[in-house]
Amino acid sequence: MLASGRGIEMNSTMDEISLLRQAQRHHLVVRGIGEEIDLEIGPGDDDPSFSSTTLVGVPTQESVAPSQQEDHKHLLLAAQTPNDDPQEPVKLLQTKKKKKVVKKWREEWADTYKWAYVDVHENTSRIFCSICKEYGRKHKRNPYGNEGSRNMQMSALEEHNNSLLHKEALRLQLASKDKTQPVVERPVYMKALMSKTAGSILESVLKRDPHEVEYVQSVQEVIHSLEPVLLKNSQYIQILERFLEPERAIVFRVPWIDDKGETHVNRGFRVQFSQVLGPCRGGLRFHPSMNLSVAKFLGFEQTLKNALSPYKLGGGGGGSDFDPKGKSESEIMRFCQSFMDELYRYLGPDQDLPAEDMGVGPREMGYLFGQYRRLVGHFQGSFTGPKIFWSGSSLRTEATGYGLVFFARLILAEMNKELKGLRCVVSGSGKIAMHVLEKLLSCGAIPVTISDSKGYLFDEDGFDYVKFSLLRDIKVQQRSLSDYTKSYPRAKYVAEAKPWNERCDIAFPCACQNEIDQSEALAIVSSGCRVLIEGSNMPCTLQAIDVLRKAKVLVAPAKAASAGGVAVGELELNQEYNLMQWSAEDFETKLQDTMKQTYERSLKAASDYGILKENPEALVHGGNICAFLNLAQAMTDQGCV
Repeated sequence: MLASGRGIEMNSTMDEISLLRQAQRHHLVVRGIGEEIDLEIGPGDDDPSFSSTTLVGVPTQESVAPSQQEDHKHLLLAAQTPNDDPQEPVKLLQTKKKKKVVKKWREEWADTYKWAYVDVHENTSRIFCSICKEYGRKHKRNPYGNEGSRNMQMSALEEHNNSLLHKEALRLQLASKDKTQPVVERPVYMKALMSKTAGSILESVLKRDPHEVEYVQSVQEVIHSLEPVLLKNSQYIQILERFLEPERAIVFRVPWIDDKGETHVNRGFRVQFSQVLGPCRGGLRFHPSMNLSVAKFLGFEQTLKNALSPYKLGGGGGGSDFDPKGKSESEIMRFCQSFMDELYRYLGPDQDLPAEDMGVGPREMGYLFGQYRRLVGHFQGSFTGPKIFWSGSSLRTEATGYGLVFFARLILAEMNKELKGLRCVVSGSGKIAMHVLEKLLSCGAIPVTISDSKGYLFDEDGFDYVKFSLLRDIKVQQRSLSDYTKSYPRAKYVAEAKPWNERCDIAFPCACQNEIDQSEALAIVSSGCRVLIEGSNMPCTLQAIDVLRKAKVLVAPAKAASAGGVAVGELELNQEYNLMQWSAEDFETKLQDTMKQTYERSLKAASDYGILKENPEALVHGGNICAFLNLAQAMTDQGCV
């Protein structure tokens, strides 16, 4: 099966940087040309499509001229190039006796097969299955379905093309393309080091909901943290399995009419994940990417966040795939009213208390509450504070952003450092990011970036109060951040990019989930960052977390670092407090005390299970452990519910 003619020449002017990024995107190792990849395959009588596929021959190092070796020093997943000369087609012989082939990776494979990677085994490059980590004949049958290989001599690559898991991934990709939504280019990333018990729990979640990528990712992070708990206390295994299934998930249609009289239908979600510690509390998100997986992930994260806080509440999440951007005030009002027409029957001060999230601000909450009050026939105050008046607290919106900065100060104090003079990179430009920016300025830090969905703004000199005032006006007027450069030409707005390449000491991701992938985590490490404070829920992919851990970057999880909003929400529910009469100093003192309690509880839980505070993931694991133990105790006390 090896071509006897000369190999197809690579374009020497090809941009190596773009190709390296392509290689990184597909999680494949870059190899030198001429290295053998032992597929251990024959033609495959029961797979005629594979046997008839043309293979591209690759010349060995000896057949490459010295002048060409430099141009060919990287084999970068090169695409198969058709023969320009029809008179000289490449004839490839096929024989069942040969099992080794020297094969150039084709671009269409990299786009189709997400389950393989190239690595060296016994001085030979081979194609491995990224799920079972085996190759060739050693490749196991599909661990996530009953359908295994049709030909056990196939490569891992070909076998996964026939597996149930891979077919499901392709189906979802096609469905995403039909809906003009961005295609999820990554498989469900599985942590390699995991105990058998924890692995079986995760496998059951993956079997039940293989398409819920965001939820499976958040579950996997928590299970990874809980491994020492499960090993030490086997009674928690069944509790965890029960907890991972939400108490109830509500999915409903939301019909509404635009200003032109045309009818539209969106989908609404509300996942009341757990009420064992109290009524559910969690945000509503209006964004085109909203689906059941995101709603479950938000409810799961909020449940753990509420359980970790000093004030115990249940957790929930939800929203709609409605996009408020570009809609008129009347259209947003009609949508919110239609949304509440269905959701109101599941809400109440003793059942579920919605809060703001992405795409839902004071305007949307006002419309939602107005329709809720009209439907139930009585006034119950703010959704997140039914015991206070609708006007609410003037300090509440600052709580989450300020709390992030206070949490960063606690971490730096442990390192004998302070925020003053440190360069900080902030992503996002919503209320959390803006309040982080504001509090960083009051602490003497130097914030240098802020971002939106189209790019990021970078000011080398750092923002000050005058510049912050301009940024706030730009956001209120819903203008582009690029308008900032008209007043400060030394600044730059980088379109279609994220701020993680900029030099910094601390990073504050405050935009959305999975905004930092593996390559961006490498950029963060290269920028000199040593502390990352999560403002948004699950801002890093699991691959990014691995990169940050290996680089000893300390990560403060959103469950702990963004607990400020939870704390103030509970104070609103407490009749003994009236936040409207608090001074800013009293408010910040109470908030700092809450963040300190959360920080200390996370470290203590980590220490109790042998995780030293010097571990860069101590706060992540400790926060997950502390929250789960609180929930597990309540679930045990309340019986099998």
